[in-house]
Amino acid sequence: MLSIKFVLALLALAGLVGIAFGYFLRWIISLGKRGSMELEIKQMMLDAQEKGKKIIEESEQRVREKEETISGELKEKERDLKQMEERLIRKEEMVDQRQHNVDTENESLKSQTAEVTKLKERADTLIHEQQVKLEKVAGLSKDEAKNELLSSIEKQYENDLESRMRKLEISGNEKLEARAKEILTTSVHRLGNSVVSDVLATTVSIPNDDLKGKIIGKEGRNIRTFEKMTGVDVIVDDTPGTITLSCYDPVRRQIARIALENLILDGRIQPAKIEEAVQKAEGEIGNIIKKKGSEAAYNARVTNLDPKLFMILGRLYFRTSYGQNVLDHSVEMAHLAGMLAEELGADPAVARAGALLHDIGKAVDHEVPGTHVEIGRRILQKFGVDEKVIKAMQAHHEEYPYETPESMIVQVADAVSGGRPGARRDSIEQYVKRLEDLEAIAKKHPGVDKVYAISAGREVRVFVRPEEISDLDARKLARDIADQIEKEMQYPGEIKINVIRENRVIEYAR
Repeated sequence: MLSIKFVLALLALAGLVGIAFGYFLRWIISLGKRGSMELEIKQMMLDAQEKGKKIIEESEQRVREKEETISGELKEKERDLKQMEERLIRKEEMVDQRQHNVDTENESLKSQTAEVTKLKERADTLIHEQQVKLEKVAGLSKDEAKNELLSSIEKQYENDLESRMRKLEISGNEKLEARAKEILTTSVHRLGNSVVSDVLATTVSIPNDDLKGKIIGKEGRNIRTFEKMTGVDVIVDDTPGTITLSCYDPVRRQIARIALENLILDGRIQPAKIEEAVQKAEGEIGNIIKKKGSEAAYNARVTNLDPKLFMILGRLYFRTSYGQNVLDHSVEMAHLAGMLAEELGADPAVARAGALLHDIGKAVDHEVPGTHVEIGRRILQKFGVDEKVIKAMQAHHEEYPYETPESMIVQVADAVSGGRPGARRDSIEQYVKRLEDLEAIAKKHPGVDKVYAISAGREVRVFVRPEEISDLDARKLARDIADQIEKEMQYPGEIKINVIRENRVIEYAR
C-alpha cells in the first residue's frame, strides 16, 4: 500500500518536473526566436532606409528637372506676352491715329455738307424764281404747261407712237401666238381621238300605238305608278310610235327609259311589274355609273381617288353640254391638260386630275344649290382630294383666280375641247341670241357706227366713225368691248374683236 502511494507520488513529481522543464524549454526557444526576429527587423529597417534615401534622391532629381522645364516654359511665355503687349500697344497707337483721321474727315464732310446744302437752297430759290417768272410770261402754271406740252407732243407724234405700238404688239403677238399654236397643235395631234356629239334620247320607240293604252293603264294607274317610281313625266301624245320621257335629272330619265323598254319587251305592264322593272333598271344604271366612273379615271390616268368619287363621276356619263357628253369631255380634257402640262413644265398629274374633275359638280347641281364649280369644290374637299387639284379645277370658269399654272392649263384644255368644230351643238334660238347680245354690247359704246357678229359669233366687226374715234381710241375701244363681253357673257372658246376705222377724203378736180 505504501509502495503504491510512493510510486504515485513519484509519478506526480515526475510530471511536475516534466511540465516545468517543458516550460523552460519553451522559454529558451522563444528567447532564441525573439533575437532572430529583432535581427530581421533591424535588417529590414536598414533596407527601408536605404530605399527611402534612393527614392528621396530620385524625387529631388525629378523635382529639379521639372523646375528647370517649368522655368524655361515660363520664360518663353513671358517673352511671348511681352511681344504681344508690344503689338497691342502699336495697334492702339494706329487705331488712335485712324480715329483722329476719321474725326478730321467728318469735320471736313460736315463743313462741305453744310456748304452744299446752302448751294442747293440757293439753286432751288433761283429755280423757283425762274419758274415764277416763266409762268408770269407764259400765263400758264407748271402743271398746265406740262399737260399742254404732253398733249402737243402726243398729237405731233401720234402716228409714230401708233406705228411703234403696232409693231411691238404685232411682233410680240406673233411670237406668243406661234409658241401657243405650236404647243396646242402638238397636244391636239397627240390626242387624236374622235369624240362625237352625243344627245341622250328622251323618247322611247314602241312597236305600235296600241301599247300606249297599256302603258296608261286602267284609269291611268300604270302611268301614275311609273311616274311615281321613276320621278319622270311620261308624255303620251299623238306622235306615232314614240313616247316622250321628261325629267331634269338625266340619271332618272335613263332609269325610266330602260325600265319602259324592258316593260315593252315583256308585254306585261302592271304596277307590280313596273316596280320590278324600275328596281332592275336602277341596279343596271348603278353598275353603269360605277363602271363608267372607274373607266374614266383609268383612261385619264388619275389615281388615288376615293372609290365613292367614281359613283359621282360616273353620273356625268348621262349628262350632256350643248350635245357633248360631259364625261367624255372631261376625259378628253384630262389628256389635253396632261400633254400641255408636260410641254409647259407644270405638274401633269395635277393637271389631269383637275381636268377630269372640273365638272363633277354638274352630276348633282340639280339637287344641291350653287354653281357647279362651287358644288365640285365642296365634293372634292369632302373626299380629301389634294388642294392643288382643287385649285386647278376651280378657275376654269374664272369664278376663282388662277393660283397655279395647272389652273390655267385646265381652262385652256376646256376651251380647246369645247371649242373644236363639231364638239358641241347649239340651238338656233341660243345661237341667234348670242349674236344679238354681242352686237348689242358693241353698239352701246360711243362712236360706234355699225356692228356685225360673224363666224358663228367667233368674231365681232365694229365700224366706228373716224371723226369721233382716233386710232388710239380704236385700240382702247376694242379692249373695252372685249372686257365687257368677258364679264357679261358665257361662251366657248374665244371671240375676236375687230375695230375698223376708215377715213376717206374725197375731192373733185374740175
